[in-house]
Amino acid sequence: MTSWPLILLFGDSITQFAFETNGWGATLANKLVRKCDVLNRGLSGYNTRWAKHILPKLITNRCQAENIAAVTIFFGANDCSLKEENPQQHVPLGEYTDNLRSMIQYLNSVNIKQDKIILITPPPIHEPSWEMQCFTKGSKLNRLNSVTGAYAKACAEVGYEYGAEVVDLWTLMQESGTDFTVYLSDGLHLSDEGNQFLESKLWRLLEKKLGALPFILPYWNDVDNNDPESSLF
Repeated sequence: MTSWPLILLFGDSITQFAFETNGWGATLANKLVRKCDVLNRGLSGYNTRWAKHILPKLITNRCQAENIAAVTIFFGANDCSLKEENPQQHVPLGEYTDNLRSMIQYLNSVNIKQDKIILITPPPIHEPSWEMQCFTKGSKLNRLNSVTGAYAKACAEVGYEYGAEVVDLWTLMQESGTDFTVYLSDGLHLSDEGNQFLESKLWRLLEKKLGALPFILPYWNDVDNNDPESSLF
């Protein structure tokens, strides 16, 4: 079977939902059709404490890693939960930083270098909207935008430390006093506008890395009907 290069999207619910209608992952997959497979490994509710144990099960060795064109690591929206309100998902900031380092180091160990790794910070939190979501589930507000910002900063710093690309959503969505609420559907997850925003930032990075990938298998009208096998391969 002809082998397609692979982009691995690894993250929490914002990654899991990336293949929904107008999702950022679906848009990327459409742009890269017949050039690169986009694999969604988003895990709703997960944090880096658990993710660092899962990543080695997704890419187990250097042989598997050979086809990897890029990996996105997109965690933090759950790690930054307030411990007193959401201890199940909360990960202390220092541990969060170490977990991101651990995942990059693992990728490096299977020969996936920094130029193939993209860290994505959690987006900002709109506290009134998210508080309403929490209230409907019988709980108190369990995330604060200022705390999320600290985790976003730590995520970006890890990326810069290792020379990996970074999409700092928390900062980009709030630049110049932008009303970032349009990017969020419920105060935490991305709206259609938010999906489009993230995809546009990611594509600028991926296009540089993957723009030269060839179209896999010839266009239909270039196939030689007299000798299809030789013209196909």
